Amino acid sequence: MLLDLDGTVTDSAPGIIASLKHTFTTLGLPVPNDDELTLFVGPPLADTMRMHGGFNDHETMHAVDVYRDHYAGHALHAPVFPGMAGLIETLGMSSVPLSLATSKPESLATKILEHHGLAQHFDVICGASEDESRAAKSDIVAEALRRLRQQGADVSSPVMVGDRGYDAIGAAVNDVPTIMVEWGYGSPLEAGEAMAVVHSIDQLRALLLT
Repeated sequence: MLLDLDGTVTDSAPGIIASLKHTFTTLGLPVPNDDELTLFVGPPLADTMRMHGGFNDHETMHAVDVYRDHYAGHALHAPVFPGMAGLIETLGMSSVPLSLATSKPESLATKILEHHGLAQHFDVICGASEDESRAAKSDIVAEALRRLRQQGADVSSPVMVGDRGYDAIGAAVNDVPTIMVEWGYGSPLEAGEAMAVVHSIDQLRALLLT
């Protein structure tokens, strides 16, 4: 089983949006509104800077550096969605192989899970590489599955749990179905590729553990 982080496990949007506002302000650019900035939450930051911010490659690298310097002070403060910590603990005690699959840098994702006391429940923590050579969700899902197989885990029937269409598309490239959670940052239009949509932790628990 693969879990996304932002919008699925943690409510990270407020900190991300604050750091994006700082980035645009620092660069002397107009600051998009919160709805526009929410589009940045989930996919690789460099991609969204190019797509929604209109940056070229050089500008993107600088913007990402400014963002990360600011976000480092906010990342650990993103709360875990109510009920998700208990579900992760239950999954960790079950026979289901469990991996994180996030577009956040892997080192930062690990620190976030450790901060919330959740890291020990995951067999694998997989995120973007520091140089972003592995940043696409499809590549992250593939790497998470590879690491699970390397540990001898049975990944014959994997499932991805995420909140954005980006999660579903990246999982589908690897023939992995996706359960979309409604408490995240995606819109109903993004659920078209999902095998199921859940609006509560209890619904998600029932799908995963029955």
